[in-house]
This record gives sequence, C-alpha cells and structure tokens, in this order.
Amino acid sequence: MILPISNNVQNKINFSAEGKGKEKKQLEYEHDTLLNNNPVTRTNIAIDKFQNMLTVYPAKGLKGSKNANFYEFLTMGTVPYLVGSATLMGVFNYANKHYKHFASVKASELGRKMALGVLLYAAFKGISKTFINTPVKLLTGIDLEQPYAKVIYELPDDVNDTDITSIEHHKVFESVEFSRWDLLYGDESKGEKRNFRYDKIAKKLGMGKNLKDSDQEVKPRIKEIVVKSNLAKNISSYLWAATGVALAFQQPWDDYFQVMTFKFWKGKEFKKSMSSFVKSLKKSAKAFYKGEGYGIKKQAGKILLFSAILSSVLGVVNTMSSSKKISKTDAADVIKKDDRYVVN
Repeated sequence: MILPISNNVQNKINFSAEGKGKEKKQLEYEHDTLLNNNPVTRTNIAIDKFQNMLTVYPAKGLKGSKNANFYEFLTMGTVPYLVGSATLMGVFNYANKHYKHFASVKASELGRKMALGVLLYAAFKGISKTFINTPVKLLTGIDLEQPYAKVIYELPDDVNDTDITSIEHHKVFESVEFSRWDLLYGDESKGEKRNFRYDKIAKKLGMGKNLKDSDQEVKPRIKEIVVKSNLAKNISSYLWAATGVALAFQQPWDDYFQVMTFKFWKGKEFKKSMSSFVKSLKKSAKAFYKGEGYGIKKQAGKILLFSAILSSVLGVVNTMSSSKKISKTDAADVIKKDDRYVVN
C-alpha cells in the first residue's frame, strides 16, 4: 500500500548530495500558513514582492529557470507600471532646463501636477478597496484580502542544490474556483474548533448557530460575496482613482510646489513643506468640490466624487444581497413521526 507523505516528513526532505556537508535552509514557514491581515504583514509582503520582482524573478527568467512560474510573471508586471509612472512624472520635469523661462515655468506647473496625479491615482485606487472590504468584513466576518504564505518546493538546479524552497504570498480568495478553504479550518491540536471561522461567518450571515456542517453551508454564500465584491472593487477603484487625479490638478497645489522639499534632514524646510502640503490639500479639496465656471463644468467635481461614493455604497449593498434564500424549514416540519414511511 502506498501511503501519502505527511507534512512532517515532507518538511524533512533534503535534496542535497551526500557528503557535501551543506545544511538545509531554515524555512520561514514549514507549510502553507494563514497570515494576520494587518499593516505590518501587508508592509512585509509588499517589501518582499518588491525585492523579488527586481532581483530574483528577473534573474530566473533570464537564465530560463525551470522553476519560473506564473506568480513571478504577474509580480514582475508591476515593474512596467512603476517605470511608466516614473517616465510620465519625468517627461516635463527633467526637460525644463531646455525651455525658455516662461515655458519652463508652465512646464514645471504641469509636470508637478502630473507627478502628483500619478501618486494620487495609485493612492486613491488602493485605498478605495477598503471601502468595500471593511464593511463586508464587519457585516459578514469574511476577510476578502486574507493573506497566506505558500511554500513552493522547487526542482534543484544541480545535484548540490539545497535551496529549493521559495515563499509566495497569495490571498485565500484570489481565485473563486480554487479558494484555499483548507486554511480557514481551525487547528484542533491547538484547541481550536475545526469550523470556528465558518461558524462565525454563518452566524453573521444569519444562517444560524451551531450548524452541523457550517463550512458546507456558507461556502456557496462566500463564493457569491467574493464575486460581487470583486466587481464592486473593479468599478469603484477607477472612479476613486479619477477623483485623485482631478484633485491633483487643482490650483491651490501651486502654493505647495513653491516650498516643496523631501529633504527631511533639513528640519525647518521639511516642516514648512509638510505644513504647506496639508493646507494645499484642504484648499484643493474645496476647489475640486466647488468647481469653476458654469453649468456642467462647475458641477463636474461633485458628479465625479458622488459617483465614486455611490459606486462603493452600491457595491457593498449588492455584495450583501443574496439570491440564495435561507431556508427557515426545520426537519420537524417535514417529517411526521406518527406516519409510516416506506423506502423502495
């Protein structure tokens, strides 16, 4: 009989040549591990991805590594986005010295606002997702952005290679069809109930308490919520991103650009710069909301802002609505103990 390899055995495998004296690499995780979704974790994941997409992953691609995979390809997709953003920010700003004085001033104003627009585009687009994730988590107990560390066992490049593991950072619900349901089960060896996470979700969704198989009951509902929330985030994020760009092109930012500096070691100048940034942000927000001119032009800011807000609100409402009606019928309402039943 062939028995499956257990996690404990698998973690002790060492693909190294005998007699070479190389120690096995100490793993940060010994198996796929659910991570806490907090600022520290998200920052660490972002740093790890950034480092790998500039060093490890391109190197593997250039040498045609058999271990290169689709995750690495998608992660490196951020590189052209960053390069393109930097290019857009520098198009006007780095060529100013070649213009005449008047043209240089105008180019600087536009270039700085374009640079700020790129930054606010990314910031508003990222923050907007919390407008969907946070209320959905509070109302359902489902963390749509729940991260986990995936341990990848790679093929050795040569007979002496012992560093054959890598860590990828994924999200439990990044794939609707292949969600990592197994990671949501409790660890009974630590005294956790197997379905304690599913029990909490079932309770918040109004599906009842102490369900016999709460995991099976809530999985279809979770899938529906994930699909609807993904649509809501896709629509609202671009409206919020457009709002960020529009905010960046308001006139009050010119006051900030006059004293702008990132030299934090120059205390007074940096403090003055940050103070001006806050003031310009407030004035720009007011200018964006009030608008200029007449008619639709004057109301454009309000229309864009309320469209973004409405998209988030309706997105949450649609996510929480369910086409799956919760049955209120109990077994006692269907089976009558006094009657006879024949099974053919």
